[in-house]
Amino acid sequence: MTISRADITGVVLAGGQGRRMGNVDKGFVELDGRPLVAHVIERFAPQVHALIINANQNAGRYAAFGFPVVADAIGGFAGPLAGLHAGLTAATTPFVATCPCDSPFLPTDLVTRLSGAFDAQPIDIAVARTFAQPHPVFALARRSLLPHLAQFLGAGGRKIDAWYASLPITEVAFDDDADAFRNINTPAELAASATPAH
Repeated sequence: MTISRADITGVVLAGGQGRRMGNVDKGFVELDGRPLVAHVIERFAPQVHALIINANQNAGRYAAFGFPVVADAIGGFAGPLAGLHAGLTAATTPFVATCPCDSPFLPTDLVTRLSGAFDAQPIDIAVARTFAQPHPVFALARRSLLPHLAQFLGAGGRKIDAWYASLPITEVAFDDDADAFRNINTPAELAASATPAH
């Protein structure tokens, strides 16, 4: 099957609490003078037909970027699966691609390469991987998985790896672009990622 850009809604996962960053909303931590989420949107939005931001706080600030903002339907900052659930619920396209708000260097061909994996075999999700390290929040999933995910979350499941393990999934190698998946969780990582002043 060939998946076109028109088939895909992008979901920026910004629903966490940013505990390792000092309990701040990571999407608005600034890198080179711009919020992390602005860097992500700039690279991610051109790859998808529509974009949704999943956020559980500062909805008005996120909405200022011009995209719909959806909160988790499951309370308690339940993690990326709750964000995916919110995205799958809000999307109208057959596929949803996800990326986190704290990865400002994500590949500009992320979605194209993930969607190509669906050509090779019948799968429900494609996940990015660099060398031996999968990156489960960089994924392309069928929207038809929503009832399955809702059931998993309703039974108390929260771990993304556990849910993926129950599905036909493939990992797509990005070994050539491993640095693109750096995420920024701490002030030290933020400082290390800033462009040096000239």
